[in-house]
Amino acid sequence: MPLGFLKSAREPDRSAPQQGRSDAKSRPDRAVVLGEVEELGIGMFWATDAEGCLNFLSQRALVELGDAGDALIGRALTQVFQDVDNEDGGPSQRSLAFKLKARSKLDEHVVAVADGRGSTRWWRLNGRPLTDARGTFQGYRGSAVDISAQYAYETRVTKQSQVDELTGLANRRKLNERLTATLNAFRANKRSCALMMLDLDRFKQVNDTMGHPAGDELLKQVAMRLSSIVKEAGEVGRLGGDEFQVVLPDMDDRGTLGELANRIVQSVSQPYTINGRRAIIGASVGIAIAPYDGLDADELTRAADMALYSAKDTRGGTFCFFTSELREKASKTAQLGDRLRDAVDRDELKLAYQPLVDPATNEVRCFEALLRWHDEEEGEISPAQFIPVAENDDLIVRIGEAALKQACVDALAWPGNIKVAVNVSAKQFVRPGFRKAVAAALESSGLPPSRLELEITESVFVGDLESVDSIFRDLKKLGVRLALDDFGTGYSSLGYLKHGHFDKIKIDQSFVRGCTENGDINPAIITAIVALAKALGMETVAEGVEAMDELELVKARGADLVQGYIYSRALSQEQVLEQIAHGSAMFRPSGPPRHRAERITIFRKVGLIHEDHYYDVILRNISKTGARITGLAGVPVGTDVVLDLGHGQLVVSKVVNATENSQGLQFETKLISDGSGGFMTRHRISPYALAEAGIPLAALGAGAFPLAKWREANKSIPKFVQLEIKG
Repeated sequence: MPLGFLKSAREPDRSAPQQGRSDAKSRPDRAVVLGEVEELGIGMFWATDAEGCLNFLSQRALVELGDAGDALIGRALTQVFQDVDNEDGGPSQRSLAFKLKARSKLDEHVVAVADGRGSTRWWRLNGRPLTDARGTFQGYRGSAVDISAQYAYETRVTKQSQVDELTGLANRRKLNERLTATLNAFRANKRSCALMMLDLDRFKQVNDTMGHPAGDELLKQVAMRLSSIVKEAGEVGRLGGDEFQVVLPDMDDRGTLGELANRIVQSVSQPYTINGRRAIIGASVGIAIAPYDGLDADELTRAADMALYSAKDTRGGTFCFFTSELREKASKTAQLGDRLRDAVDRDELKLAYQPLVDPATNEVRCFEALLRWHDEEEGEISPAQFIPVAENDDLIVRIGEAALKQACVDALAWPGNIKVAVNVSAKQFVRPGFRKAVAAALESSGLPPSRLELEITESVFVGDLESVDSIFRDLKKLGVRLALDDFGTGYSSLGYLKHGHFDKIKIDQSFVRGCTENGDINPAIITAIVALAKALGMETVAEGVEAMDELELVKARGADLVQGYIYSRALSQEQVLEQIAHGSAMFRPSGPPRHRAERITIFRKVGLIHEDHYYDVILRNISKTGARITGLAGVPVGTDVVLDLGHGQLVVSKVVNATENSQGLQFETKLISDGSGGFMTRHRISPYALAEAGIPLAALGAGAFPLAKWREANKSIPKFVQLEIKG
């Protein structure tokens, strides 16, 4: 095809002589000029017909594409030229198909084109739609420049700025861009997006004991494990240091997210082999979900961060969902830390002792020393609140050493066949001089080493296992006994038990609670742990036994000792001595005949929906299957209601018992664990749905979905009497 086709249909024929102009023969031929332009590498030329099919490629373009060039003639332009992916560092531009359909001009449009040698070239296209004198579209005429070298360099630089150099994952910049773009797009389509923030527990210990190259290798292995778990469900990235992030589009099922987070924690917590040495770390995960916990990237990231810190404060090695209460909790935690330091200085922390009882004889074999704190302003403060605060500080070391000394002194006043068990924090355990502190406590008290048991959680196994082994060997040389606490919930592997350090395994209460419910798999787990312990010559303790049916089950499964409210709460030293003075080291079991679903005592204002009315009530306690509320009178048994727990959490319920001003509710669908000791609904009502009901998104504060606005609607006469609510 002659190059003369490049003239516009409206352009006059300048090849003919015209009046007032020099002879046309004095000017170079247009085709020759265009050919010379091509030979100089300045450009190439292409054209399409009115149907958008390629009907011309200039000679240089054919040479560039090799054998593929001729085969492209007659194919649709969108099949010949492919849009580049801006995710890979390409430019952000409308698609070629969109521009061709709109018959827009093409300005500096970058495309990819396959050559005949199995490679990809990148061209920059310019083009204009051509019409004839009647305005009928004839096709496109355009030029192209090969920018392959420049494009490869620019995309490489762009990728480097978006990829974490160590792990190959997305870096902080790319993650933020992706999250921002996703949330912006999803907001318009009313879709959800979950964000997980992940922090490695005890990673610094690996760096300190095995060196930074080992730490780098560990991070690479963590990245591979995360990618293999998340797969195509989301994007994994590294924010820096030992912090990772996972973006999970279209995911808001908190049951599914909790399962995924638990798999991540378990996988990351498995042992690593680095340069022939074994290391174990842990992981904590915080989870937030748009649009419930934030509408933009900054809001959602802050919410996930807050949930992560809550997970680490709880005990580490777990996950936590964001709730609006976490903001208040963070403020209280800071204040609690200041008061705790003062309490330690004033020696206000005391020890109480809970018995470990032989279920066959009901005789106490050991007392576990438990910390108690009575604050003048707050009253009794739970160890679940202040121990995590102390562990975030070296304060736990001071507390632990003082408890060890006092427990040894107190145990000396008991009969010689009763041991004392003392909890040891991971920070205390790995601190240089821990063996000397244990030896000093035994020597100053005069307690025989065989009567002291050190209860160690699986969190001590993180870091360099050779160093951990050395500490264990030193402690065993002292003659003390070692117990593995909360077995099955942390970082250790079963293979580690073969090292023979432990004398006792404590079966975590999470396996005991609810073990008598139909279909529960925990009895099989308890049986397996007991069998393993017996094979290795270790004792077993079933923790947290509260009901008679639980006691019978753990006895039948072979547990050597039982600990829990079924026998006794923790006693003061004075109470222990009083019982011993009466010549009795016996504790008779006493408790409910059957296990009840775990209930959390609480005092919080929530909402109750019945028909078209919204009532204020006080939530007194809650479990996975039901709750107790007060604040209404005249509510008959059998009434169907909806409990509004806030933050979009609506629970379909039935009143199963009632008094004059309180009601017991049974939930239609069980709640699930929130990862930090509380309960939550698996799904939430989207704020978009609430907005469609007349509540604007702008009015929705974090966690404050104002269902109470239903009061303004036309309603029937209320069936129940609203009592005055305080608090």
